[in-house]
Amino acid sequence: MTSSYRRTGGRAGVVFILAGFFLLCGPWPVSPAGAEAFDLKATVQSALDANLGLKVAGKEVDAARAITKIRRSEFLPTFSASYQYSRVDLSSRTEIAVPEDEYTFVGSISQPLFDGFYRLNRFRISRLGLDAAKLADRVKRQDIIFGAKELFYTILKARKLMDVAQQAVVQLEAHKNVSHKFYKVGMTPLNDFLKAEVELANARQGLITARNRVEIAKSNLNRLLHRSVNAPLELADGGRLVSFGKDLEFCLNAAESNRLEMKIARLEVDIARREKDLGKSGYFPSVDLEGNYYRRGEEWDVDGGPGIGDKSSWDVTAVARWDFWEWGKTYYTVEEKQNRLTQARYEQQAVRDQVLLEVKQAYLNTQEAEQNILTVRQAVEQARESFRISEERFKGQVATSTDVLDAQTLLTRTMSNYYNALYDFKIFKAALFRAMGLEVLE
Repeated sequence: MTSSYRRTGGRAGVVFILAGFFLLCGPWPVSPAGAEAFDLKATVQSALDANLGLKVAGKEVDAARAITKIRRSEFLPTFSASYQYSRVDLSSRTEIAVPEDEYTFVGSISQPLFDGFYRLNRFRISRLGLDAAKLADRVKRQDIIFGAKELFYTILKARKLMDVAQQAVVQLEAHKNVSHKFYKVGMTPLNDFLKAEVELANARQGLITARNRVEIAKSNLNRLLHRSVNAPLELADGGRLVSFGKDLEFCLNAAESNRLEMKIARLEVDIARREKDLGKSGYFPSVDLEGNYYRRGEEWDVDGGPGIGDKSSWDVTAVARWDFWEWGKTYYTVEEKQNRLTQARYEQQAVRDQVLLEVKQAYLNTQEAEQNILTVRQAVEQARESFRISEERFKGQVATSTDVLDAQTLLTRTMSNYYNALYDFKIFKAALFRAMGLEVLE
C-alpha cells in the first residue's frame, strides 16, 4: 500500500510542477472582454496624444511665435487718425474772425529710424525665446515617452512577478498535499506538515500583494494615458531583448550633441547676452520720422468754410531725442544684465554637469542589469533543478520538508531576481536613451 501511495503522490507532484511551469513560461492570456491591448509603440503614442502637459507646451510655442510677430511689426511704420470737434465763444472775440464750430481730422504716420538697436534686440530675443519654447516642447515629449516606457515595463515586470508568486502557490499546494498524506500514514512528523501550511499561507499572501502591484501599475499607466484608473488594460510584450553595445564615451558624446536641456541652456545664455545689449540702447539717441495730414472745416465733413483758411495741410518732422543723463539708470541696467549673463553661464555649466552625471548613472545601471540577466539566467535552471531533486528526494523519504521548502524559496527568489533584472535592464536602457536625448522605442 505504501509503495502504491508513493507512486500516486509522485505523479500528482509532477502534475502540479508542470502546471506551475507552463503557467509561468506560457504566453500571455487573451485579453478579457473590454480590455484594450497595447504594445510599446501604441502605449507611447497614446501617451503623447493624451498628455495635457504636451498640449500646454504646444500652446507655449504658439504664444512665443505670436510674440516674435509682434516684435517684427515694431520695425514697420504706424498709422493713426484723430477727429476733433470744438466750439468757441465768439462774444469775447470781436477782432479775429474764427469759426464758432470747427471740425478737425488728423492722419499721422510714424516710422522709427534708429533707437540704439532696441527694437532689433527685442526681436532677436523673441526669436531665441521661440527656439527655446520649441525645445521645451520636445523635452516634454521625451519625458512623456520615457514615462510611458517605464510604466509599460513596470507592468510587465509586475505581471511576471505575479506569475512567479502564482507558481510558488501551486508548488507549495502540491507539497502541502504530499506532506499531509505522508503525515497521515505516519511517514513524516506533524511539524513538516505545519511548515508546509505556513509557507503556503505566506505564498498566498505574496500572491495577493503581487496582484495588487499589477493593478496599481495599470492604474498609473491609465492615468498617463488620460483614461479611467479602472479601465481594463492589457499589454503585449512583443519586444525582444536587445543588448546595449555602446561604451560610456559614445553615450557622453551623444548627450553633448542631442540633449535638449543643454541646447536650452545655451539659448538662455544667448538671451541674456541680448538682454545686455538691450540695456545698452540707453546710451544712444533715438530718431523717428513723423508725418501728419490735417483737414479742417466748419461742418462735420471737414471741407473748409468761411472762417477756415486752408482746409488741408501737412507736415513732416524728424525727431531726435537723447536722454544723456538719468543718474546712472542705463549704467546700472547694463550691470544688472551682465550679472544675469554670468548667472546664465553658470547655470549652463550646471546643466551640462547634471546631464553627464545622468548619462553615467544610467549607463552603469544598464550595464549592471544586463550582467545580472546573464548571471541569473543560469541560476534559474539550477534552482529549478534543485527544487525538482528536493521534491523527488522528499517523496523518496531521503530529504525533509524543510529541504523542499528551502529549494522552493530559492527558486522563487531566483525567478524574481531574473525578471527584476530583465525588466530593470529595459527600464534603465530607456532612461539611458532619455539621458542621451534620443527617442528610441525598443
